[in-house]
Amino acid sequence: MSGADGMAIYDPNEWHDFFLAVAGGSAALTGLLVVAMSLHLRIILSDPALSHRARMILAGLAGAFMRCTLVLMGGQGAKAVAIELFAVCLLVVILAGFSYAPISRLNAPHRSFLIRAIGSNFCYGAEMLGAVLLFVGHPWGLNLAAVAMITNFFFVFSGSWLLLLGVRTDETLSPGGGGDADED
Repeated sequence: MSGADGMAIYDPNEWHDFFLAVAGGSAALTGLLVVAMSLHLRIILSDPALSHRARMILAGLAGAFMRCTLVLMGGQGAKAVAIELFAVCLLVVILAGFSYAPISRLNAPHRSFLIRAIGSNFCYGAEMLGAVLLFVGHPWGLNLAAVAMITNFFFVFSGSWLLLLGVRTDETLSPGGGGDADED
């Protein structure tokens, strides 16, 4: 099947290495972050802002891993790939809304959380638009989805750094400061 410009709508061979690289990177980063978060779990769970940030970092990485591995399944055409990309992005956006709701009610300033949520959701929206375009036969829709997916990693990486800074600040301010969360 070809798109309006005569190009194949989706050639799995052209996209295999891209999705494999993103899936592998997402899986490795998820493992590292789970270990880092587990070392500071008490602090993260005691702060709604840090809990939200941790949830969304893991959701972003898990979502990227899920989209990539679904796309890598054999025997799929452009429409199946488009549906998979769209569905997982939508799931992450819905989770983001539920996760952000408690943060929006905090008395403390949360403007940076709102800006980051808007930016990340914009990336998911662009990826979903790319999926829709791919679904209706525009091959460059997958390019848009791929660029949006990679751009969203800015929010995942910077969010990871901000989470670690938040944990470190909390440890420093806590009684006995600087200790690990597991010390009793």
